[in-house]
Amino acid sequence: MLQEQMVEKVVREVLTMMQNSAEPIATSTQSPVEDNKLIDIASEEERKRVLIDSPADRDALERMMEKTSARIGIGKSGPRLKTSTLLMLRADHAAAQDSVFTDMNTAILEKMGLFSVQSLCEDRNQHLTRPDLGRQFSEDTLKEIRSKCKPRPRVQIYVSDGLSSKAIEANIESILPALTNGLNQSGIEIGTPFFVKFGRVPSMEPISETLESEVTCVLIGERPGLATSKSMSAYIAYKATVGMPESRRTVVSNIHSGGLSAPEAGAYISDVIKKMLELRVSGVELKM
Repeated sequence: MLQEQMVEKVVREVLTMMQNSAEPIATSTQSPVEDNKLIDIASEEERKRVLIDSPADRDALERMMEKTSARIGIGKSGPRLKTSTLLMLRADHAAAQDSVFTDMNTAILEKMGLFSVQSLCEDRNQHLTRPDLGRQFSEDTLKEIRSKCKPRPRVQIYVSDGLSSKAIEANIESILPALTNGLNQSGIEIGTPFFVKFGRVPSMEPISETLESEVTCVLIGERPGLATSKSMSAYIAYKATVGMPESRRTVVSNIHSGGLSAPEAGAYISDVIKKMLELRVSGVELKM
């Protein structure tokens, strides 16, 4: 009984202090609803909003946040993340999952004039669990590639969904023309570009052997993360052969709107390929 009375007394004192406090209780400014309008928590504007209540140097923090996709300036609510930060993490995770499990938009392939072939993977689940099958093609598929592509090109370029179809959708219309224009201006012969569904990076090896290309370049969607789900890479090799070591591959990575832009990447990759053809090497042996 005595304990109950003490608890009641403490509660009453606390309530009285709250009612008599001269300072209003701080309210959160990160509600996803403002002026009866929903806010896109995944927008760039929201990502760059400072969530620390009283930063020592707000200007310096905002400049830092402009330079990185890392989650800084997010503050905390006790020992936990703030609600908006948690919701943004969930949104980014959902976007990453969508990139992995969503098939490529075929309308973009048609617009780019890319015919499509498929690796030995039969579906998306097999593509994720059997990377070895994503590196191989059936004999019928290899015959189709031979029949539709220019034989023995100096440079063979193809596109693959890899682990992010969204990365290809976001970048391919800008990077492929920049890459091909750079090579054409140097008088370098380019093979017939096409698309590989359920592909992996080493699928370039049987393609290289089948078409007898001097240099093979695959533009492929990378494993998405929470910073971006639309990053792609270019893997390039001089006279790639099945089973060759990874050290013979050259990679240009982090191609997305917040990293290396697609047009800039296309121009740079064309310079890398020119150097490969000049030196007849790739990977660790290539010195740029």
